[in-house]
Amino acid sequence: MKTAIITDSTAYISKEEREKWNIRMIPLSVIINGETYREDIDLEAEEFFELVREHKALPTTSQPPIGQFVELFEELSKDYDAAIVITLSSGISGTYQNVVAAGNMVEGIDVRAFDSEISCMVQGFYAIEGAKMAREERDVNDIMARLDEMMPSVRAYFMVDDLGHLQRGGRLSATQAIMGSLLQIKPLLHFVDKKIVPFEKIRTRKKALKRIYDLLGEDVKAKGPIRAVIIHANRPHEAEEILQDLQQQFPTVEFSTSYFGAVIGTHLGEGAVGIGWYEK
Repeated sequence: MKTAIITDSTAYISKEEREKWNIRMIPLSVIINGETYREDIDLEAEEFFELVREHKALPTTSQPPIGQFVELFEELSKDYDAAIVITLSSGISGTYQNVVAAGNMVEGIDVRAFDSEISCMVQGFYAIEGAKMAREERDVNDIMARLDEMMPSVRAYFMVDDLGHLQRGGRLSATQAIMGSLLQIKPLLHFVDKKIVPFEKIRTRKKALKRIYDLLGEDVKAKGPIRAVIIHANRPHEAEEILQDLQQQFPTVEFSTSYFGAVIGTHLGEGAVGIGWYEK
């Protein structure tokens, strides 16, 4: 059985990695100052943060239209038996629902939608795992079963540098944002029931980062081999420092770095940092 693997742009898998594993990408979009940009096609992450600083306004985001998925599925049906689409969490976007709707509109290909219940490169882990199995021509049911098997071990924690983005996005009240900034509160966030929610409130960025290290360390001791990623919002040098530090502390873990692009960066703001992992 020949299966195509697709994900959306918020997985933030590099173009080189997508080409290596034959992963197709459908972009979400951001709207800045009335202009619409397709993430990672019309607008790279670094350019996005520059535009946000220039216009001093909170961008908005939009999911891919159903028609874009229908067109892709119809094209794939000529060469593939099945398609698996790994989307960002259905709790923060309607992309998953659009995939399901589009799949029901196309004949000649078995379309499976997989809700990662998360986002960013941790979502990308699912796509890469699926692509490796697809290359081996594994059955679509086996691939979906493996994605389900991964989910219980998936973890991701992140912190924001500017509480104002969470406040403007409705995650914090204006008073909470002001008080948090004055007190240097760095809330750790994670996904629960498909939505972004606070995990802990911690004083200072350094302590918040150490707390994520500790959470990773607990899983390194309790689980089998782990693959992890450091994710940053326009802070590549800090991400590299974290990478080197974690590689020294946890030499058995397979580490990489990735980024928060325009869509997720809209909600978290520049300077956000996160670490995610799963049991290989």
